[in-house]
Amino acid sequence: MQQPTAPPELAPVLRTGPFHLALRAAIAARGLALHRLRERLAQRGVHVGVTSLSYWQQGLRRPERAESLRAVAALEEVLDLPEHSLTRLLGPRRGAPDPAARPVRPYRDLITPAEAVDGLLAVLSGPPDTGLHTVTHIERIRVGADRRLQRRDSQHVLRAHRDGIDRYLAIYQGDPGCDIDRVRVRAEENCRPGRIRRDPASHLLVAELLLDRRLRTGDTHLLGYGFDESPSPQPSREYVRGFNAGAGQYVLQVTFDPAALPVRCDRFTRRTPDQSPLETEELTLDGHHCAHLVAADLPPCLLGLRWDWE
Repeated sequence: MQQPTAPPELAPVLRTGPFHLALRAAIAARGLALHRLRERLAQRGVHVGVTSLSYWQQGLRRPERAESLRAVAALEEVLDLPEHSLTRLLGPRRGAPDPAARPVRPYRDLITPAEAVDGLLAVLSGPPDTGLHTVTHIERIRVGADRRLQRRDSQHVLRAHRDGIDRYLAIYQGDPGCDIDRVRVRAEENCRPGRIRRDPASHLLVAELLLDRRLRTGDTHLLGYGFDESPSPQPSREYVRGFNAGAGQYVLQVTFDPAALPVRCDRFTRRTPDQSPLETEELTLDGHHCAHLVAADLPPCLLGLRWDWE
C-alpha cells in the first residue's frame, strides 16, 4: 500500500515541528472542525475529546498516555499524513510532572475585577502557590424553575506538595446583581468554615475552609463544601470554573428544573475572562435534565458551561 505524501505546504512543519504547530497546520489543510475530527477518530475506535484536540494543537498539553499516542497515530491516518509524521515530533515520553513545578497563574488573571479579588486575598494573606493540587473535583450546579442558580456542591480531592497545609481557599462569584451578603457557605465534609470575606460590588466571596488535619507533602484530602446562592435578578446563562494551577480531573454537572429547560447548552474553554472561547462543544441534556463535562490534565484556564433560554 502506497504511503500518503504530505502536501508541499505541510512538509516543512512536519519535518521540523514542533508537534502542536504541525498538528494545527494539518487540521487546517484538511479543513476539518475539531468535532468532525473527533467523529472520524471515533469511527476508528479511538475516542478523544474536542478539548484534548484543542489543547494539543495549541501546545497547552501534549499526548503522553498510551491511548493518546494511539490517537495521534490515528490522526495521521485521518489527516492523510505519512506514517509517524506526527508521532516522531513528540520525541521520548516525559515523566509525570511534579505538581510543585506546575505553572501557577494569579487569580486576578481569571477573575474580574482583578482589584477586587486582590483585595480579598490580601486579607487572607498567603503565598500565590497554596501548596495544594487538585486531583479530582466533582462539582454539581442546580438551576431552578426561575432560570437562576440555586446551589453549588463540590467534592474536591486535593494533594499537598508542601508540608504544613491546613486550609483551602474557595472563591465564589455570583451572577451580576446578586446579594453576596446572603450567600451561605457550607463546609460539610472534612473541613470547617474559617474566615469569610465579601466584596458586594463585584459579587465576590472568598471562604477559608479549615482542614481537620495538617497535611504533609504527598498527603491527599477530601473536602465536601458548597454555596447556597443569592439569585440575581436576571436568568443565569453560564457557569465558569477557574483553575489557577490546573487540575488532574474536573467534572461539572448542571441540573435544570424540568419546568425550565434551555434550548442549547455548550461547554467552553477560555484563557481569560474577557477572551473569546478557545473552543466550544454543544452538549445534549440527558434524561435527568442534566448537562455535564469531564476534563483531565487541565492547564491553568477557565472552563465552563453556558446555555441559551430562547
